Amino acid sequence: MPDYNILELIDRARPGLRRGSRQVAEYILANLGSISDINLAELARNAQVSEPTVLRFCATLGCSGFKDFKIRMVQSLALGAPATHSVLAKGDDPETIATKIFDYTITSLDWARKKLDFAAIGRAVDLLAKARRIEFFGFGASGIVALDAQQKFPLFGVPCVAHQDSHQQFIAASMLKPGDAVVAISNTGSTRSLIEVARTARERGASVIVITGSNSPLASFSDVAVIAETLENTDVYTPTTSRLAALVIIDILSTSVALRKGDAHMLAVLDMKKRLADMRSTGVI
Repeated sequence: MPDYNILELIDRARPGLRRGSRQVAEYILANLGSISDINLAELARNAQVSEPTVLRFCATLGCSGFKDFKIRMVQSLALGAPATHSVLAKGDDPETIATKIFDYTITSLDWARKKLDFAAIGRAVDLLAKARRIEFFGFGASGIVALDAQQKFPLFGVPCVAHQDSHQQFIAASMLKPGDAVVAISNTGSTRSLIEVARTARERGASVIVITGSNSPLASFSDVAVIAETLENTDVYTPTTSRLAALVIIDILSTSVALRKGDAHMLAVLDMKKRLADMRSTGVI
């Protein structure tokens, strides 16, 4: 059995569960504070299902029985804040919603941090540090991440462009050369046009770095895949956790590249920031 936090398994499995098992999942996620002390009969009664339904629910999660499920629940709760975002209720007031979303986001970012492959980060930094040109590709929420990267990376003295239009992405990828780099950003990693762009960039000899939420189809067309796995959930509203995780990855990459540029580069950046601050002054010149 993979070493998954069982809360994450419940959160991901919940939408596809049968009604009885879904009731068990929703009760557990809504009552995490007391779930470690509950017995099989109490859980069945409180979730308004039969005891065999609870046992089937445990088996669905890969547990050998209710005792195994309880042990794994205690271990998961010890890891940190629970993933409560999935149990937003119609009657929740703004304070409750805010608490749940903050808890869910913090948990999800911590999950992404624990799953992050730091060796992949190092390889991506190596490619970006020596790139003569960097193109950032993404659609929708991932396009916002690409724009953020476009703002940071020009500080390193190389041309940087973010493209959110599929035609422009393909044109840009077709004109790349060896020594150039592409950063393709997609949480699902399954957008066909973006996969084609990554394939084209590699055919042109450019290095391709992918930031994605899983070992996705897009990752197979990369030189380096940085996987930012989050506890994503689209049932209630369009989530931002995958975008936040990708933004953090961009910060990690840009900061790591900046530190490789040396003291002279850092002094130039500090001078630039001072000048920007002066431009924001309200005083009369």
